[in-house]
Amino acid sequence: MPEIKETDTQLFSQFTLEQKQQLYQAATQLFSDNKRQLFDRLVLNRTRHICVVLEDIFQAHNASAVLRSCDCFGVQDIHVVENRNTYAPNSDVSMGSDKWVDYYKHPSILQTYDHLRSKGYRIVATLPHENDTLITQLDISQPTALVFGTELTGLTPEAISHADAYVKVPMYGFTESFNISVCAALSLFCLTEKMRSTPSIPWQLTPDEQITLKLFWSMQVIHDGRRVMQHLIDTLPATQPHQP
Repeated sequence: MPEIKETDTQLFSQFTLEQKQQLYQAATQLFSDNKRQLFDRLVLNRTRHICVVLEDIFQAHNASAVLRSCDCFGVQDIHVVENRNTYAPNSDVSMGSDKWVDYYKHPSILQTYDHLRSKGYRIVATLPHENDTLITQLDISQPTALVFGTELTGLTPEAISHADAYVKVPMYGFTESFNISVCAALSLFCLTEKMRSTPSIPWQLTPDEQITLKLFWSMQVIHDGRRVMQHLIDTLPATQPHQP
């Protein structure tokens, strides 16, 4: 989806699960049944157990390729740190994936880390160092945020020193590092497969998170989706805010 801001996160927060389901049912009348079935199927594979942090990526095509990989592997959240470089998805590279994943912008790496730790994430910096944990051996029993740095210089010292753990993708050639988008894709493939094959990891979205995400997805396929969704909220008595 487009950049997620505070006003977006609060859009459906006042409604109960039942009210969101009623609202979604009304929204599905405005797009095809095939699209509804696709939403219902894909949301079951969405996760926030793993998320991605991009620190000051200056090549838009690389950052957009990471978004595309996140969508393909079912990773819903991407956090973008804009120290010097402004991030905007490149639609020719992202192939529309920015409509389906959530990306958040932060002004500094430390604010990003604080935000993620408040959500229960363990911060894992990706580095090519010899003594770092291999990606195949990384413990992901706790929600995990993978942090990737710029194409030329990698992560900043601040991003490295304040991380909780360090991981590397094994390499056996002359080149010292992977392209950032390739590194992200390899890491996400490895970790999401491990996550889905570990029964003890509660990686799926909760029912409330699933219906909320489908409401946001609905807004992407309905013409003037935000205005239409607000109209549905205003005109359906069953979706009036829940009073505790």
